[in-house]
Amino acid sequence: MPDRTFTLEEAQSLLPVLESLLRTAIDGKKLIEEVDAELQAVGHRVFLNGGTSLNIVHLARRKAEREKTIQRVKDTLAEIDATGVQVKDLDIGLLDFPCKVEGRTVLLCWKLGEKGITHWHSTSEGFAGRKPIDERIAKAKRTN
Repeated sequence: MPDRTFTLEEAQSLLPVLESLLRTAIDGKKLIEEVDAELQAVGHRVFLNGGTSLNIVHLARRKAEREKTIQRVKDTLAEIDATGVQVKDLDIGLLDFPCKVEGRTVLLCWKLGEKGITHWHSTSEGFAGRKPIDERIAKAKRTN
């Protein structure tokens, strides 16, 4: 649904569900990174010792947990994407909602931890170009 646009009100109404999905993806990403670090440390220890005894069952479980989590994160991100909302930065929980204003597309911008959508930016500016929502953004109507 890449051509979907949102009014400010529609985007705001999706935030509770999107926040939950975003937290699931972020938590999954953290778990994947933890398992990767653990497996890398084991590999390094084996290399330095020229071999070592390993708890293969534990390592196999962690790898299986990692693979299951990768799929969960992919599924969660696909669910967000299917709504037409863009995940811009998973590390900080940054979402953009396309919005038609006066015939051009802008992006309503929300970051995890913010109480609501209070900023927007053009499609070429990104997060650094965020501006406060003004009246013309707030009153934009649905076009499709």
